[in-house]
Amino acid sequence: MIELTKDADIRSAMIERFAQNIITRYGQATIEQRIAGERWYTTANQIAQMIAGGDVVKGAGVIAALSANKSWTENLKIATMAFKDGSASKHVRTQIVKANAILSGANPPEVLGNGLKTQNFYRCIVDPTDAEAVCIDRHAHDVAVDEVYGNDDRGLSTATRYNMIADAYRIAASRLGILPMTLQAVTWVVQVEIYSNWTARHTSNGNAER
Repeated sequence: MIELTKDADIRSAMIERFAQNIITRYGQATIEQRIAGERWYTTANQIAQMIAGGDVVKGAGVIAALSANKSWTENLKIATMAFKDGSASKHVRTQIVKANAILSGANPPEVLGNGLKTQNFYRCIVDPTDAEAVCIDRHAHDVAVDEVYGNDDRGLSTATRYNMIADAYRIAASRLGILPMTLQAVTWVVQVEIYSNWTARHTSNGNAER
């Protein structure tokens, strides 16, 4: 887990190191991976509109509410089902309550809570041109620190730790001349493949190892 410090110089040096790691991973993307990442949030925005009958705010809100601890495929499956059935299911109660509130017309940012990852995921989907939003999940974290954490806690529920990584993506994106969310999405596509290979190497008889 990233060690937190009150020393501004040390924190700045850490963020700079994270930014360099992110730029390095971006440079490793194949053309196909880069295209996939560049289209990721635009496609997610289109899907949100489609499942919600054109209401992108509601669609993005429900997707974000039901995203915790779900793969993207499963996330879309249960979000689509929520609109089809008129109520959410297949998730923990707290997230179902949030999704149902959004389905009933509640404003997503007011319902989603204080979780920075969920709020930023919503912002990236609802507006793929947002110049500040960046979703820091486990893969985005691992790109920044240049280490696969596997199932270990990354401490991203701590705002300071989350914001250090988010700032690193913003700095790196500025240097590359792209949006932070685009940089996150491209490196995410690369990192998912790296994670899959890591899991295959570190799994024996169904037990993951670090």
